[in-house]
Amino acid sequence: MDGSPGSGGGGGGSSAELMVAEARRAFFVMFAFLAVVWAVQLVNWLDGYRLDSEFGIVAHDPGRLGDLFTAPLLHANWAHLEGNSGPLFIFGFLAAYRGVKRFLGLTLLIALTSGGAVWFFEHGEVVTVGASGLIFGYFGYVVLRGIFDRHLIDTLVGVVMAASFAYLLLVAVPGTPGVSWLGHLGGLVGGLVGAWVFRDRSRAAARSATARPATAATAATRTPASAPVPAPGRPAPPGSGNPRADLHKELDDLGLL
Repeated sequence: MDGSPGSGGGGGGSSAELMVAEARRAFFVMFAFLAVVWAVQLVNWLDGYRLDSEFGIVAHDPGRLGDLFTAPLLHANWAHLEGNSGPLFIFGFLAAYRGVKRFLGLTLLIALTSGGAVWFFEHGEVVTVGASGLIFGYFGYVVLRGIFDRHLIDTLVGVVMAASFAYLLLVAVPGTPGVSWLGHLGGLVGGLVGAWVFRDRSRAAARSATARPATAATAATRTPASAPVPAPGRPAPPGSGNPRADLHKELDDLGLL
């Protein structure tokens, strides 16, 4: 089936175009974000990593609370940054392609929960820096987003990411030396919470409206013969509550049918 505008796909073409536009915007946002992080690392390296000590997270120090939002831009060394760059771009893009504005709010939430966990529960004079908390937060968000938004495509993406990167959870528990498991765990919690806080409420409202029980008067006049019957081999109409039909509609919106 052709998903282009004006074809039998109805509004599928415009939906696919909007999704492609958001994905393109998400790509450039993440590219720019990584460029900033690498530029900060260059300055930090040239300055003997003084930025880490000045803008990293120091637990229990009220004067360093603002550093919860600067620490994700800083890294302890080049290897630290290189190890974070790939996962940060992948999970960040997947978290952003449904909407950049929502993604920015999500990023602030994750930075707060990740850095807050370190600030409240870390012990000793430890300075914590790195984007790992954001990575874990984006990961948690991507895994749950499809469930809360009721997007079958996003649910499948979440299942694939959960199965492929489940090993990440091993560094979100105590015991890994030199790794801030508190920041990882706090970021993961922030991402899971963000999947609910930033869920697609308009889509949920539309589904609730279509699923609303019929009134007694409507039910009394309904007959089996009046219900549309899909032709053999064709899916039920969207909104019918049929998961196969919903998946067909989303694939059509993406231009994959």
